[in-house]
Order: sequence, then structure tokens, then C-alpha cells
Amino acid sequence: MTRKINWIELTNENQLKTIQEESQTQPVVIFKHSTSCSISRATLDRLERNWKQEDLLPVKSYFLDLLTYRKISNEIASAFNVEHESPQILLIKNGKSVYDKSHFEIDFAGIKNAINAQPLAKN
Repeated sequence: MTRKINWIELTNENQLKTIQEESQTQPVVIFKHSTSCSISRATLDRLERNWKQEDLLPVKSYFLDLLTYRKISNEIASAFNVEHESPQILLIKNGKSVYDKSHFEIDFAGIKNAINAQPLAKN
């Protein structure tokens, strides 16, 4: 599958620690996708059509196939104190989820606004 967004596949629970560390210096997005859900497919397609990489740099983008990696999806809910939903997008800054939306609430403009709304902690 060709993707407009440079997704990093989320396939290992240990990546959650990496995400928390990376989010100290740059925003991190996690998109949880259900391959069997038409709403999830439509939401992903719409997000990828509207994504303007230059507007979001330097964000890292992780993609989770939650049917294949359901355990990781559960760990995301626990690690970032969010209720599991699908599809779902989370914005992680400073090790915490500062924005999460699901279904048709997921949109590029909302993500962009959330990225710009809260600065990263200064070390």
C-alpha cells in the first residue's frame, strides 16, 4: 500500500517507551487502524488526502494495525491514559497524550491545531 504519510509501523510494545522519549523533543502521532472497519478505512483515506507533511514537521507518525497488534493497542490505552477506540489518533507530547480523537472526529486541521497549541517542555 502506498501511503502519503511516512508511517512508522508500530509492531512492538517496546516502541511505546521510544515514543514517550521521542515526544520530549518532537510531537508524535499514533494512528490506530482497524483493517476490518469501513469507518477506519474512510478516516485513514481522508487523513492521508489532507495531510501536508510540511505543515506538521517535525512530527513522527506511528501506524498501528490494531487487529494484528491488539495487545499494543491495550498498552497504548494504559500508557497514555485514554480509552481504546478505533479508529483513533493520539498526539503525544512530553510523554503524554494531549489530544485524542476517534472515528470521523479525526481530521488534519484538528491535529495541526493540537500540535501548535502546546509547546514541548524545555530541557
